[in-house]
Amino acid sequence: MKCTAVGLSDPGMVRKSNQDNWFIDPDGQFFLVADGMGGHAGGEEASRIAVDVIRHYLQERWGVQSDSQILLESAIEKANEMILQDQEVFPERADMGTTLVVLMFHNGQSWLAHVGDSRIYRQRQNCLEQLTEDDTWVARAIKLGELTAEEGRTHPWRHILSKCLGRRDLSPISINPIDLQPGDRLLLCSDGLTEELGDEEISKYLSSPSSNTEIAQALVEAAKANGGKDNITVVVVDIGQ
Repeated sequence: MKCTAVGLSDPGMVRKSNQDNWFIDPDGQFFLVADGMGGHAGGEEASRIAVDVIRHYLQERWGVQSDSQILLESAIEKANEMILQDQEVFPERADMGTTLVVLMFHNGQSWLAHVGDSRIYRQRQNCLEQLTEDDTWVARAIKLGELTAEEGRTHPWRHILSKCLGRRDLSPISINPIDLQPGDRLLLCSDGLTEELGDEEISKYLSSPSSNTEIAQALVEAAKANGGKDNITVVVVDIGQ
């Protein structure tokens, strides 16, 4: 599938360091965003390990493993294993972990995977759809009807993850095929963006006729203008003909 993509990351207005990491495959085959946690050194290292391990794993096995879901699942499991090994070698990073979202085009099909509360959105014409479901206590409470979506946006437990890389209880990993059409625009982002911008505002930017470079910059600047309390990372992917 032909596409163009651009990524941008910013520490935001409060934090001095950036614990997010992202990667765009030069051949446009896959895209990654990871949001680390566990203190400056730990969070930055966890997201770096996740991105490095997954991109190398996919690149090395791209033409060998024909089953796309197995390829993606194995890459994520390998990243988790490497983070756990790092925790053992460096006990001071024992609490580190990272979220992850992956978009992958493999064997003529489009796939996404996610762990944690980083997100993937699809903008199709004027309709925005969140393609991932947050692995958080609040998302589960909303799904069960215990909280409204509006209550969830400001709930004090909204950052409590039910799943992340860097924990032994990773399974099951959410991996799903997705439908894409020419003209679709996809957004991979850390929660530093979605904490500051609601879906309506995100959709306004993604539906703009501007280039994906301009849109990525506008999204980051808007999140910073709204407070920028966390690191902000976006990858904007435009699907071509």
